[in-house]
Amino acid sequence: MSANTIGQNFRVTTFGESHGGAVGCVIDGCPAGIEISTDEIEKELKRRATGQSKITSQRKETDKVEILSGVFEGKTIGTPLTLLVKNKDAKSSDYEYLKDKYRPSHADFTYDKKFGFRAWAGGGRASARETTARVMAGVIAKKILKDLCEVEILAYVVQVGTQKAQIDSSKVNFEDIEKNIVRCPDEGSAKKMISLIEETKKQGDSVGGVVECVVKNPPIGLGEPVFDKLSADLAHACMSISATKGFEIGSGFAGAQMKGSEHNDPFCLNSEGKVCTRTNNSGGIQGGISNGESIVLRTAFKPTSTILKTQNTLNNKNQEIIIENIKGRHDPCVVPRAVVIVEAMVSLVLVDHYMRNTAQNKLFV
Repeated sequence: MSANTIGQNFRVTTFGESHGGAVGCVIDGCPAGIEISTDEIEKELKRRATGQSKITSQRKETDKVEILSGVFEGKTIGTPLTLLVKNKDAKSSDYEYLKDKYRPSHADFTYDKKFGFRAWAGGGRASARETTARVMAGVIAKKILKDLCEVEILAYVVQVGTQKAQIDSSKVNFEDIEKNIVRCPDEGSAKKMISLIEETKKQGDSVGGVVECVVKNPPIGLGEPVFDKLSADLAHACMSISATKGFEIGSGFAGAQMKGSEHNDPFCLNSEGKVCTRTNNSGGIQGGISNGESIVLRTAFKPTSTILKTQNTLNNKNQEIIIENIKGRHDPCVVPRAVVIVEAMVSLVLVDHYMRNTAQNKLFV
């Protein structure tokens, strides 16, 4: 089993480092006949890109996509699909003074101890630059889900630091999410979040936040009993994103404070005579299997570890040292760019489980 691969039927392997020649992915199990172009992949990459606003990293990558295999005349052909983006604005020299130092809360120390050395330029494989590959794969997954079962996946920011927004997930739309640079669909909360990020940036510090994601119109029956529950795989996928520190579905941790009579979702029939639930504390998943209600999940991101403040640390000789004004181009808050990454990871899990469910339960139907 590869630690760089996710999925069973729809398998995605990512490759590349922050300051290497390129980042990319190989998708195995992609159905034939899916229309795809570099333009639509690049459109999604722009939502993840650095330098898109005053509250993101100022690294400037063009993120031009190359489709190396698996597509002919604009459609997938059922063979492994290879997508590549070359790194154009890597500045490895910015990190040379850190090659023997361990930055607090980065992967420097753990990578060094695990492998015996590390790619010190820009964080290497641990850098969020790797998520470029995930977003590319997510574009394909979203298209499959949209074409086969009209699933819509939307992520958005609900919290930055102490600033929280109250969002009705059933009313969220893409236009409201994208109309401000922090990607919070509530304009009043968005302004407060942006101000907090700007003020934190001026102080040479960083701030964390929470991304919520809603899956509208999911099929019933996605997820496998026990170890491959849909909720477990979604948690695994989202927690694999850089800087994540928490995950919850539906009522999440708040559900621990409720009584069963308050938390249970009563079944009923809607106006069309279809089974539904009156409430959705389960977040669309019961027994690890989707019940047809909207899937609602949240992922918490820590403050960016690279800050401009003086910090105590160690070097690779176990000597105590001080780091001041760490160089590099980093986000004061990662959540505005994490939105599209969360969407991608949720898409990859859902399309994989859709294929698994179809193969397992539709064979003789």
